[in-house]
Amino acid sequence: MKIAKQLKDTNIAEYVLYMFQLEDTLRAYDCDAERIADEYVARFDWSVEEKQAEEEWLTWLCLMMRQEGKTKSGHLQSNLGTISLLTDLHHQLLDSPKQAFYTAAYYKALPFIVEYRHKSHGENEAELVNCFDMLYAVMLLRLQKREISKGTSEALAAVSRLIALLADAWRQERDGELEL
Repeated sequence: MKIAKQLKDTNIAEYVLYMFQLEDTLRAYDCDAERIADEYVARFDWSVEEKQAEEEWLTWLCLMMRQEGKTKSGHLQSNLGTISLLTDLHHQLLDSPKQAFYTAAYYKALPFIVEYRHKSHGENEAELVNCFDMLYAVMLLRLQKREISKGTSEALAAVSRLIALLADAWRQERDGELEL
């Protein structure tokens, strides 16, 4: 909760990717609250109160994952809800004549999004879900020290730029600075 809150306050895109990673982390511990407390939360150099709050939050996330049938794969509705809010902003940006840079970034990323949707069988997912899934997949490849192809790097650059612009627009909207 501590890290998630910091990220949500500073960069919504990093928050979404962190939450995707956290879903996988909880799955790795079989959504077992005791294991999560003993093997995961215990590693953090936090106060007893912070660790207790984190354990409670992670236990709650595990409960949500069980209730939503997400213990093997998929994303929590709360995370998809955040992406849905980002999608609303995405459409507002695309419709705004003042956001030409965003529109250009979108059309540059679109072929890569379409290709990823086809390869990942994610045709039924929202475009931004595909974008975040792609970014997360590449993040996992890098963590595994696996080679990233030139084509994937090109796609990553375009999609990362789009998501970075969207995250910045999110911050601007939150701060009352966004011009549409």
